[in-house]
Amino acid sequence: MATHSDHSTPLGHGIWVIDTGYQRPMFDAAYLMVEQGRAAFIDTGTSLAVPRLLAALDAAGVSRDAVDWVIPTHVHLDHAGGAGALMAELPAATLLAHPRGARHLINPTVLLGSARAVYGDEEVRRAYGTVVPVDSRRVVESADGMVIELAGRPLALFDTPGHARHHHCIWDERSQGFFTGDTFGLSYREFDTLQGAWLLPTTTPTQFDPAALRASIKRMLALQPQRMYLTHYGCIGHVAALGRDLLAQLDAVVALGERVRLQSLAPGAQHTALKAGLTALYLQRLESLGSTVAHQRVLELLDMDIELNAQGMAGWLDAAPKG
Repeated sequence: MATHSDHSTPLGHGIWVIDTGYQRPMFDAAYLMVEQGRAAFIDTGTSLAVPRLLAALDAAGVSRDAVDWVIPTHVHLDHAGGAGALMAELPAATLLAHPRGARHLINPTVLLGSARAVYGDEEVRRAYGTVVPVDSRRVVESADGMVIELAGRPLALFDTPGHARHHHCIWDERSQGFFTGDTFGLSYREFDTLQGAWLLPTTTPTQFDPAALRASIKRMLALQPQRMYLTHYGCIGHVAALGRDLLAQLDAVVALGERVRLQSLAPGAQHTALKAGLTALYLQRLESLGSTVAHQRVLELLDMDIELNAQGMAGWLDAAPKG
């Protein structure tokens, strides 16, 4: 019989959301799906989250040898940093990774190097703990359109570049929902209003590609999903309306980038301009939704996102052909 776990919440359809504890409460989610006594994890959080994942498994009444799949949406460390440590606890599990990302979970040297370049050595140690390699014999690569099963429950894999080229999303027909990683944006519960959730696109380093992201979002919306299971954070409904708004905000981000590009600023000044522009976009959108969160608190909650989104936009602008 399923019992309560301090950090996991049932969402229906045999799905639990697990707060991984990364950065702050309700910031980073992993998901547990249980079907006829068998289980899958979708995203894992960092290695520091593994005790919470195992506690959720215990609360759901599922043994560790009944976990068949561990499926990171992509290999960024807040989504997959705990994959190796979790796999070490799950003797029957297979890890299903995007073909562009699988090798980085088998040998995480490059992954850690990229994280250190963005965050610094000390923050990587503090935030992510020890990243454990996954045995290559336990890794299967996904393919676009591939369907796997969890105790007969079909899960379809969609290649969804835009946030990262090593990103796939998982379609669960049972719940009529996608596990979206970062492709369908971010939605933090602190910003919910009477009008509902606020969803914003993430443009973090190093592979932000707005055209690819737009195509991925539209491809998911074409299935008319009823819900989206976001890593940041939780399950959201009203998908069609939020999807339209997400695409509009992506357009606004692209327009901001183009305006800044035309200014031909030095890198430091460009970064400052991008951060200021993103901050203004976010505050304006929250105000239009009737948010009562004080501006200073908004900036505190979004500080890391604003910094990283500006970095990712700069990388996109640097890579784009100059017209």
